[in-house]
Amino acid sequence: MSKTLNRPIRILVAKVGLDGHDRGAKVIATSLRDAGMEVIYTGLRQTPEMVVNTALQEDVDAIGVSILSGAHMTVFPKIVEFMKQKKLTNVLLTGGGIIPESDMEKLKEIGVGELFAPGTTMVTIVDYIRDWANENRNF
Repeated sequence: MSKTLNRPIRILVAKVGLDGHDRGAKVIATSLRDAGMEVIYTGLRQTPEMVVNTALQEDVDAIGVSILSGAHMTVFPKIVEFMKQKKLTNVLLTGGGIIPESDMEKLKEIGVGELFAPGTTMVTIVDYIRDWANENRNF
């Protein structure tokens, strides 16, 4: 059963680790903002714990991690672990970047949402986040 949120969707866009390429994350953040979402951008060189703490403080509906460094099989599981510790069970963890399809499947198995490869349209990403929030958040 779909619900409508009584406020804009809040999403945290994060860059974790030593990955210094943030152009894509900034484009995503701007596009999500243009779609009516409230966006909090962490900036570069965040740790998984910092991302989860910020998500908790900002009361976000979703966390979007942009990763190009190849550390996705370390970063996403650590974020999932910290989310469980902080009881952020109703927050979507999604993201994108250079992630092989086989790794995307493994990450989904541990609770990560849809992961988007370069070239994915913004409409696809916005619709996914909006649909997830409408189905899973109740504010």
